[in-house]
Amino acid sequence: MKKRMLGKTGLLVSEIGFGGEWLERHPEEEAVEVMRYAGKLGVNIIDCWMPDPKSRDILGKAMRGNRENWIVQGHLGSTWQNGQYVRTRDMQYVKPAFEDLLRRLQTDYIDLGMIHYVDTEEDWESLQHSAFLDYVKELKAKGVIRHIGASSHNPKVAKAVVESGLVEMILFSVNPAFDMLPSSEKLEDLLTEGYRYDERLSGIDPERAALYQLCEEKGVGITVMKGFAGGRLFDEKRSPFGVALSPLQCIHYALTRPGVSSILCGYDTKEQVDEAVRYETADEKEKDYASVLANAPLHSYRGECTYCGHCRPCPAELDIAMIGKFYDLASMQPEVPATVRSHYMLLEHKASECIGCRECESRCPFGVAVAERMQKTAELFGC
Repeated sequence: MKKRMLGKTGLLVSEIGFGGEWLERHPEEEAVEVMRYAGKLGVNIIDCWMPDPKSRDILGKAMRGNRENWIVQGHLGSTWQNGQYVRTRDMQYVKPAFEDLLRRLQTDYIDLGMIHYVDTEEDWESLQHSAFLDYVKELKAKGVIRHIGASSHNPKVAKAVVESGLVEMILFSVNPAFDMLPSSEKLEDLLTEGYRYDERLSGIDPERAALYQLCEEKGVGITVMKGFAGGRLFDEKRSPFGVALSPLQCIHYALTRPGVSSILCGYDTKEQVDEAVRYETADEKEKDYASVLANAPLHSYRGECTYCGHCRPCPAELDIAMIGKFYDLASMQPEVPATVRSHYMLLEHKASECIGCRECESRCPFGVAVAERMQKTAELFGC
């Protein structure tokens, strides 16, 4: 299992993670075994937004004896009231719910303390100078939570959270369908059976692209939720593209976004764990989402680099996709950020070494003018 650094946290997380919300649908012993099985295959990060006792007990029992092998995303603000989930900032519920999380997970610390579900500007604003945020900072100071994170489905709000400097990572919904939608759209709407995408939509929404690039620039790691759009992308009749994508293609799409460290998949069975983990040994054809999207009857990413890697191999040995990421990161700022320049300068081969053969362009599914981008990159970075 390949691991990636999660932003500046210093934590190495498995590319394929574990989203635990489906476990409560199964008998406890069976669910515990699924999680332990994933751990044996190298999965080491798990998200627990779920406040219900059964889910938390399952995670705690599965980690018993090997807590140090798991990186836990535990949420503050997700509570269990009168037998149902309630998202709240009210401390009379928040504090007991978090203490319950520690107790049921059988641990005295949470690696990533997540400010749960920050989806509106009003909520983010109200959190400033609040008892809720004071509690989060207190837990961090005591070492009960090692790093502060936040979860969101709204790129505009998530961008404000990242810019605040408070968090070291975010949990965000990433998939090619959501990426085509304006940030004003609500997640609940996107997942409904009756929702229809505007067929005029084209390319990645600028707010989402800016968020991913900002996270990469600032070293704020991204873990991915909703990577399969609730399974909608697996069915050509429900997919907004008019074609079906496979789990491996959705995983690859998420893992090629700037800033992304891990995609948290939901599992019902060991076989589903095997299917996700197979990403690590799958060939490029199996992971290729770009050809599918480029040839889909609906919508288009035409002219946009999605960092898919189809441009390889380059006779000048350029890492075209990575150079493209750094160009996009730098060109969105008035001046090239020092961190981006530093990362670019560490590349073995720079954009100025492009020989203009345009072989890469003949392979690009989206018709990107790669040679022109290499020229612009060389001018921007000076080499």
